[in-house]
Amino acid sequence: MANPIQLIKALWYHKNLISQFIIRDVIARYRGSYLGILWSFINPLLMLVVYTFVFSEIFKAKWGTDNGSTMEYALMIFCGLITFNIFAELLGKAPSLIINHSSYVTKVVFPLEILPVSIMGSTLIHSGISLLILIFSNLIAFREIHWTLILIPIVLLPLIFLSIGIGWVLSSLGVYLRDIGQIVGIILQAMMLLSPIFYSVSTLPSTYQLLFAFNPVSYVIEDMRLIVLQGQLPHFYSLIIEYAIGILIFYAGYIWFNKSRKGFSDVL
Repeated sequence: MANPIQLIKALWYHKNLISQFIIRDVIARYRGSYLGILWSFINPLLMLVVYTFVFSEIFKAKWGTDNGSTMEYALMIFCGLITFNIFAELLGKAPSLIINHSSYVTKVVFPLEILPVSIMGSTLIHSGISLLILIFSNLIAFREIHWTLILIPIVLLPLIFLSIGIGWVLSSLGVYLRDIGQIVGIILQAMMLLSPIFYSVSTLPSTYQLLFAFNPVSYVIEDMRLIVLQGQLPHFYSLIIEYAIGILIFYAGYIWFNKSRKGFSDVL
């Protein structure tokens, strides 16, 4: 059984194969469309335009206080959705991941554990494009760009560890329990509404704020807003806890996947 260091070395050993799968997934997403990879820029840009229009013209919404602008509200929501989608996209695909690549199961030499990692890689590419649009929009709207942007990898890394770890568990469960995909879809919808994407935790009554203490995505969303839009440092105490939880689930998920993969060929 690999220890955490050996696990990282094993994934690094397969880095070229992971890169090939990432590129294939990015290309496959827009295969057959006229604009191709340009949709990676157009989709988040259209989302931002829609959010800005809806919350400025229809809801007249402000973020937290009356002093905030509707543009700020749209950017806050956009930032929250980008962060949540890093978590949700892999988990949404994970239950059917091994089933959709069943031809690789019989190939003993193929490292099945790279499949969730490659999905995360393609997700990060699309999220990176959305983040660039978010940063550029913030620069145009408020004429400011913050040095704290360099902390983005540090804030997102525990979420990446967490997502891949859960992705390993769900991808193996999906082989034995086909209904898991439907269950995960419902849970992700609930998590999106229970995460501080469309509102700030500080605006909630203290009774409900306790619920968000058990949602690991909430902390990352709040920290991303701090470093990207407000130029503030993240909450380092919660960041340490996020790293501990993320690395633990990352390693536990890998152990689970390695133990359960022995029966894949029998089921598939």
